[in-house]
Amino acid sequence: MVLKINNTLGREKQEFKPIKSGVVSFYYCGPTVYSQQHIGNLRGAFCADSIRRSLEYLGFAVNFVSNYTDVGHLTSDGDEGEDKMEKGVKKEGLSPAEITSKYIKLYEQDTLKLNILPPTTRCLATDYIEPMKEMVGTLLEKGFAYTTDLAIYFDITKAKNYTELSGQNLEDLRIGAGAGEVSDKGKKNSSDFVLWFFKKGVHENALQTWDSPWGFGFPGWHIECSAMAKKHLGETIDIHMGGIEHIPTHHTNEIAQSESANGKKYVKYWLHNEHLSLAGEKMSKSLGNVVYVDDVVKKGFNPLALRFLFSQAHYRSKQNFTWEALKDSQRGYEGLLNSLSHLGKELGQVSEDFKNKFKEKLNDDFGLPQALALVFEVLKSDLSNEDKLATILDFDKVLGLDLGKNDQSNSELVVSELPEEFQELIKKRELARSEENWYRSDELRDQIQEQGYIIKDTQDGTKVFRK
Repeated sequence: MVLKINNTLGREKQEFKPIKSGVVSFYYCGPTVYSQQHIGNLRGAFCADSIRRSLEYLGFAVNFVSNYTDVGHLTSDGDEGEDKMEKGVKKEGLSPAEITSKYIKLYEQDTLKLNILPPTTRCLATDYIEPMKEMVGTLLEKGFAYTTDLAIYFDITKAKNYTELSGQNLEDLRIGAGAGEVSDKGKKNSSDFVLWFFKKGVHENALQTWDSPWGFGFPGWHIECSAMAKKHLGETIDIHMGGIEHIPTHHTNEIAQSESANGKKYVKYWLHNEHLSLAGEKMSKSLGNVVYVDDVVKKGFNPLALRFLFSQAHYRSKQNFTWEALKDSQRGYEGLLNSLSHLGKELGQVSEDFKNKFKEKLNDDFGLPQALALVFEVLKSDLSNEDKLATILDFDKVLGLDLGKNDQSNSELVVSELPEEFQELIKKRELARSEENWYRSDELRDQIQEQGYIIKDTQDGTKVFRK
């Protein structure tokens, strides 16, 4: 079987051939840690995790590198963009280091709840200022960059095939209305992007600055990933992944500066995940339509039910989040756990037939939804219970649903942590019992059990368990 990947760079599904046989160098654009990451951000991290797990399942050794952007990240490429880190500092009254520490901790707690594996290497951008300055210096020396009073810019007209990834028209980018044009009269093309901001003008009071051969300042956002990827994965890497919003600007600029500085192809395969939406709109902090993992937990949902929901859409497909969809996902996830609990605890042999089918789905551009569907085919198959369990737990190396922890299905649940609709049903049932309305009580019990829960009436009160 051959692994085929939908490469954004070629706009087609291509056979995957790593630089080094059996080894994959993989870079994923991590979060900017000035605030908490919503589940839309975390869906991107989940997609990268699923692809990393798939590659390992298919027999590759994966060097997976991701970053934290913990230095000023402008919302535009000009000199008037709002610095997200400074925005966070002003809002919370904390230092940049305190902001970074706070939100890295929250992010790692959330990824742990979603069973997202930690990267082989996690980079803090502020630890790589020297490699960034070295790359900026190289670009200046080679004539790809120029200096103004306010910043050092990359000249997009000097890059080879600048729009190859995005498919945009270079002339439109050169003369279009770009951020920073009004304030920096020395900027040559509207889409020239900043490599290094000087501590001048609107950035005179910048909170994070470093000395450089060109004066105090701080790096542009794009140069950070190029420097970190080169440091840990080399001048050419196999896979680079991020959200589709990075295609026209961030990833296009990474290619331009890396290939211009290094004189080599930067990335062989570009992968981009689609957005998670809420009520049909992209989930975004700027729109205010965000949901956090904390919200999921507070409403009584198992975070792995969210992972189960994410698993039902391909990474290149848009996915719409609703609380009703999450309720359905929790029922499905708990039903799966319940089915597994009936298989016993003895492990048999992994079915080679189903394993090959599972690999076939993964080899087709990481077809996770199709791979997940095979779990239910295994449950319906004629395999012994022991072989079914062994096969499904083998699949879980990719699915990451912690399916081996069947004991969680028998643990008592805290009623106040259940979804509100179930809490209401339980209250109605307790009222019916107090009124000795046994028919109504039994009716409500059946409704609760249909949702995957078991009600037990004890001397200590009503207790709730997963089926």
